[in-house]
Amino acid sequence: QVQLAESGGGLVQAGGSLRLSCAASGRAFTLTHYGLGWFRQAPGKEREFVAAISPNSLITYYGDSVKGRFTISRDNAKNTWYLEMNNLTPEDTAIYYCAAGQWGLRDYIIRVTTYNYWGQGTQVTVSS
Repeated sequence: QVQLAESGGGLVQAGGSLRLSCAASGRAFTLTHYGLGWFRQAPGKEREFVAAISPNSLITYYGDSVKGRFTISRDNAKNTWYLEMNNLTPEDTAIYYCAAGQWGLRDYIIRVTTYNYWGQGTQVTVSS
């Protein structure tokens, strides 16, 4: 059974930074062949694509609202991936979820349904 666990969320002032981590665990589970992503969901809104990274780390995709401010990275040896978030705004307030699934083209990667495994989520709150 695969488990994903996010960490690093919290309360930060506008303009600040946070770094989220997602650690994967499970019997014989390895991230090597998976695309990894981050999504977020604000109250009353649908889950939104934030970022994704290819298995070999060569390709990254970002949602338009976070492009230039957020950076996704991964460490396959540690079964962990990260989301570095800079210049945060109150509009970034949401529960952030990490996810793992099959890699593909952008239109495929931004879909919630692409991902087989999900974390429980971590709250990020940005105050103005």
